Amino acid sequence: MAGLPGTARARSASPGSYPVLDGSFLLSPLGGLMCVQAVLGLLVWSLIAATTYHLHAAYGWVMFVSLFFWILTLLFFVTYLLQLHQKFYMIPWPLVLMIYNAVATVLYLTAFVTCSAAVQPTSWRQWDYNRRAAASVSTGGQGGPRGWGSHHAHTWDVLLFQFFACVTMITYGVSTFFSFRAWKGLGSNAATSQVTDHA
Repeated sequence: MAGLPGTARARSASPGSYPVLDGSFLLSPLGGLMCVQAVLGLLVWSLIAATTYHLHAAYGWVMFVSLFFWILTLLFFVTYLLQLHQKFYMIPWPLVLMIYNAVATVLYLTAFVTCSAAVQPTSWRQWDYNRRAAASVSTGGQGGPRGWGSHHAHTWDVLLFQFFACVTMITYGVSTFFSFRAWKGLGSNAATSQVTDHA
């Protein structure tokens, strides 16, 4: 099938054989997109972790979505890279991957919209003032306010993880398109997409 290397050739992997790296998967559109999704997902959840996401329910939702799909993307990536999907031939992997990418796209969309709606530009100054006041009280007034540098850093963190969440959502959408093509068998002919044996 198009987009999923290893599925177009005969399955020669027996259930007891060792996994073999599939270098052609890395060069395929889905393999490249999974690499990009892993990097972008890592950026999203690490930028969220650098903020006070536990104080805002919307940021907690983005953290959950980004971390959950980052882990699942790594698992799917390793599965396809080591050709483990050929050992479990009874699972319709192209369909599973298409559903996974579609769900990831929709949940990243909800996370992006939720996070964007939760940002209130007028609340930043009040929140920063409260945080600086608490820091001043906890240090006995010796440290003084941390100034606008921390405010700008927090604002940039929020804007960056919103941007990367949007880009990650787009990559999952593109992966859904390629997964759909692989599931439908578009781009391959009947002679190359037939399974010869299930050993």
